[in-house]
Amino acid sequence: MSVSASDQELVALVIATKDRNAFGELVRRHQGLVRSMLTRMCGNAALGDDLAQDAFIRAFTKIGSFTGKGTFKSWLCSIAYREFLMARRKREAADKALDRLMREQTEDSAPPRDAGSIVDLDRALKTLNEEERSAVVLCYACGFSHAEAAETLNAPLGTVKSWVNRGRDKLKERLGQDVPA
Repeated sequence: MSVSASDQELVALVIATKDRNAFGELVRRHQGLVRSMLTRMCGNAALGDDLAQDAFIRAFTKIGSFTGKGTFKSWLCSIAYREFLMARRKREAADKALDRLMREQTEDSAPPRDAGSIVDLDRALKTLNEEERSAVVLCYACGFSHAEAAETLNAPLGTVKSWVNRGRDKLKERLGQDVPA
């Protein structure tokens, strides 16, 4: 295995021989992107790292399904995005169960708000809907083209462009209002 081998060559080697060193090189090349993408999407570094690990494990077990139609990077990021969606669904179900439990225990279940907190980029990203946040993170934080983001998100190109534009506009508005002069 050569470090100068292309992603396609490394994938072919992993498919043919289950070469863990070749897959390790793919992980080394793409782990920063995948980890930062997931951390931004979920707003939690530890969870982002856990999801990235899960995504790489899933990618190794499913590498035979990579057809080479798109880039390995976008294929891998689509797996990571699905891991994010599954984790979000599980978290939402747990949150609903916890809310139900808290309502049963007390009438006042609303947590106190910290009105004095400064809104930073990650907090502003959390205000976007899932599609806008994912598209903005992929295009701005991960350097994806709109076409690569569309492939990763399994959405039409025009839709992804709309998500990016709306998300960017909302972030500008949100950060512009809360940034001290």
